Amino acid sequence: MLNGSELVKPAIRTRVEEAIKSLNYIPHDAARSLASRRTKTLGAILPTLNNAIFAEGINAFERTARDKGYTLVLSISNYDLDDERHLVRKMIERGVDGLLLIGNDHHPDSFEGLRQAGVQHVCAWTHVPDPPAANVGFSNAAAMVDLIDHLVAFGHRRIGMLAGLTAANDRARERVHGARKRLADHGLALPDERVMEIPYSVRAARQAFPKFAEHAVTALVCGNDVIAIGVLLEALKRGVCVPGDLSITGFDNLTLSGELQPAITTVEVLAETMGASAANLLINALEDHRPVESLQLPTRLVVRETTGPAPI
Repeated sequence: MLNGSELVKPAIRTRVEEAIKSLNYIPHDAARSLASRRTKTLGAILPTLNNAIFAEGINAFERTARDKGYTLVLSISNYDLDDERHLVRKMIERGVDGLLLIGNDHHPDSFEGLRQAGVQHVCAWTHVPDPPAANVGFSNAAAMVDLIDHLVAFGHRRIGMLAGLTAANDRARERVHGARKRLADHGLALPDERVMEIPYSVRAARQAFPKFAEHAVTALVCGNDVIAIGVLLEALKRGVCVPGDLSITGFDNLTLSGELQPAITTVEVLAETMGASAANLLINALEDHRPVESLQLPTRLVVRETTGPAPI
């Protein structure tokens, strides 16, 4: 009757509902799961919550899951694949029906454990050909095309890149690869000495900024908006005119990026759409007993005030 069966007579239903109310009875989901072999629980393992773009996506994932009667269990891996492997195992032990991961870089044991346990899973924030699991996201490499074209059209030839740490982060690697490839299409290079990897933090970006001065770059491509914000703050502190002396670009389109002065040129990713879509596709696969479908989403270049013509 608690499951909404139409076979229960109205009079009996009324008496049971009155008893539930008087006893303050709460259904025991663990007992229900023993019978159904389903916990109506989804897991999600994020690399960090320090970046608001992940918070935006997971909010949409949780909201969509809750609307469909599912509960979310969340863990943070801090970009450590060994820690993530442990967290994946804990999610399996907890009995999650499905799991959201970020990117395609994961310990082989994580994928194997999920396969053996029969736990449906999806990898978000990326979309590549022949992924190791269903992808719901965008091509990080292709997202760099319009951004590089924008800088080249402004006459920039000496371009540098302040990337995120690429180890265990396929999204950061793909952005570097995409920038290099598109520059090569224009007959330009992005040599190793003009690429630096740093943690995704404002402080790390500010500390790294002076090291680019010796390379005389006219534009600096940042791996995400957090890095771009740090670069912009340090440039302004040092009296560097943005974009007169240096153009700066970000990636993610955080709300703050559009409120700064100057506002940051960046790449917009559909974080809310991605989170909601991942939840819908995962739940649909669970309830229809079929594999999770992949979905590719677009990105969009948002041109603001931190990019302009290359200095003469």
